[in-house]
Amino acid sequence: MGHKDTICVADCGLPIPDSTKRIDLAVTRGNPSFLCVLDAVRDDMYIEGIALAAEIKEKNPGLLEEIRARFPNTEIEFVSHEQLKEATRTCKAVIRTGEVTPFANIIIRSGVSF
Repeated sequence: MGHKDTICVADCGLPIPDSTKRIDLAVTRGNPSFLCVLDAVRDDMYIEGIALAAEIKEKNPGLLEEIRARFPNTEIEFVSHEQLKEATRTCKAVIRTGEVTPFANIIIRSGVSF
């Protein structure tokens, strides 16, 4: 991933455009979890910013708290769920997890470490 490129980690229900590469990790309902996959991706790249659906604030505040704890110094942009789905069209890939909780989707923007 180059600077400013994006990748999405998604729950199993997020529609993925045919034009976007799909990395489908979903094995069973809930497996692997969104946070498990997010942690692996986070540990493997330099992250400049993230985007979340604004609906997560009301519909899944516990997950939002977990995400904020993982990205304490990272810019967070909140967009509508529709805008987030549209943004997956320009992602390098969408990683589909087995997650079954609402709005468990994140777009990660790559940074550079130098």
